[in-house]
Amino acid sequence: MILQALNRYYDILSTDPQINIAPPGYCTANVSFAINLSSEGELLDIFPLFVPVERGNKLEEKPRRMIVPEQVKRSSGISPNFLCDNNSYVLGISEKESKDANYAIKRFESFRQYNVNLLEKADCDTARCVIYFLKSYLPSKGEKHPSIRANFETLVKGGNLVFCVENNFVHEDAVIREAWETHRAGSQATRSQCLVTGQIAPIARLHPSLKGIRDANPTGASLVGFNARAYESYNRVNGQGMNSPVSETAVFAYTTILNYLLSAANPNKKIMIGDTTVVYWAESEKKEYAAAFAGIFSPEVIYENTGDNTGQKKTDELIREIAQRVRRTQALDIEGLRQGLDDKTRFYVLGLAPNAARVSVRFFLTDPFGKMIDRIMQHYRDLAIVKEYDRQPTYITVKNILDETVSKKISKPQPSPLMAGAVMRAILTNSPYPAALYYAIMTRIRADTDDEKGRKINYTRAAVIKTFLIRKYRNQSIFKEVLVMSLNEQSTIPAYVLGRLFAVLEKVQFEAVGDINASIKDRYFTAACASPASVFPILLRLSQHHISKAEFGRASDRRIQDILNLLDVELNPIPQRLSLDEQGVFVLGYYHQRAAFYEPKNEKTGIEEISTEAN
Repeated sequence: MILQALNRYYDILSTDPQINIAPPGYCTANVSFAINLSSEGELLDIFPLFVPVERGNKLEEKPRRMIVPEQVKRSSGISPNFLCDNNSYVLGISEKESKDANYAIKRFESFRQYNVNLLEKADCDTARCVIYFLKSYLPSKGEKHPSIRANFETLVKGGNLVFCVENNFVHEDAVIREAWETHRAGSQATRSQCLVTGQIAPIARLHPSLKGIRDANPTGASLVGFNARAYESYNRVNGQGMNSPVSETAVFAYTTILNYLLSAANPNKKIMIGDTTVVYWAESEKKEYAAAFAGIFSPEVIYENTGDNTGQKKTDELIREIAQRVRRTQALDIEGLRQGLDDKTRFYVLGLAPNAARVSVRFFLTDPFGKMIDRIMQHYRDLAIVKEYDRQPTYITVKNILDETVSKKISKPQPSPLMAGAVMRAILTNSPYPAALYYAIMTRIRADTDDEKGRKINYTRAAVIKTFLIRKYRNQSIFKEVLVMSLNEQSTIPAYVLGRLFAVLEKVQFEAVGDINASIKDRYFTAACASPASVFPILLRLSQHHISKAEFGRASDRRIQDILNLLDVELNPIPQRLSLDEQGVFVLGYYHQRAAFYEPKNEKTGIEEISTEAN
């Protein structure tokens, strides 16, 4: 299903003149230099093809993206490409000569023979110029050429080179293209039924690599591949690709479009969640679908790339406004966003994670566009909770959530890869959040302390606890009265009441003695949350000492009494133990009460009509 969806999207984009999608037999590659030849085939000079790209406030030079003849997939050995390759193959120079004296020479000879044989089938002057250069060029003398010597340090870093004759790219010559396409069509690949198209066609033995996936092999990684006989079955022994037969045409289409989605050329930037690289697209030629999804689901992706001048000026001015609104904690105009877009259009979200030289599919979700947007907004509604500070984001993104599951004290905090995929799946399917997320948040609350790096119970953690419990008990009345935006002063749920009581006792201590190294929260919160009966008698006795010293002690004493009155003294008012879910309710009670101390009157949320009911 993934390959079929990608093939359909390739068919859609291949007809779009504004997008540089490679046709069959070609691929898009980063090209760093062009070798400029005279009409006689003499080397005139080598000129760079780098283009300036804005990254925020910085201007960087990147190789030019060009459509060139399809390149081979290299794992080992010597395999030349046609008219576009790195310095070792094209010029026979390399920094790896210390390991193998003939490293570059072997590759240049292979490149020369392969390209000369193909170019001899193209009857044109341009082909003859390149043939003359390849036959006459000597790598040992080539290094002394002024143009090669001037660019030597950059050349040996491994960027691709192409050929020019009198400033015209050789690989774009019509006669040479025809010769290449004829050569490629004469492939002797095994014919079988393609699993993607259902047609009898030549089957690809190897699938091209995918590039742009975080932490994957820098040279690329495979989505489909078999590299040992043990992985083959059904007597499919005619080649590595026969175990899952996919035609060369289908393989080309899905890898080309997936590499485009992963590249900087795609105006809708990929989203990074943990170790997962997320790409997304709609079964439509309109780019606004994907831009709208990114603007709502991960606004920081658009915000961080607003300085990028690649691609068109786009119609995503609206989407950038959405990103700005999210960052300013303002409400989104979802109806305005959907205007002009069909809610029934099929939308896809694909999460890819590295796995050695392979790519693993972390998740693949598809639904109508409207349903996807509704589910994301339901996620935000479930998360809505009273803020501690006005500057806190109204829309808590997946990145914000996952950041709260890891300690801020480690140098490179990384959330669990599996958890990242599970959270994404829960949001886009409107299903309960993974228990691992809840456990991780509760673990951090127990382990962390209040310091300059953050509070152990903060806005995001309280929102996640609330959302986990809402989704877990969506169709049940348990805890419903406290899974709300802000403080419920009438609730008699013991865990919630005790959480509120703890917040009041903490405030009383602060009013009496101010900031101290070890407050009652540092010493007793974890125990009070898990086994309140063993802790609260101690805290209540201690509070009388604080009340006597506090300026507003009498008011605090009345508040404590009012809260205690909500507990049923005849039915175990302070439980011996609280379950893990009840501990979450305790945290919510604490957070709501603490926020209520500083909440301005008539505070409004940025998300209108907050609802905990499923759409």
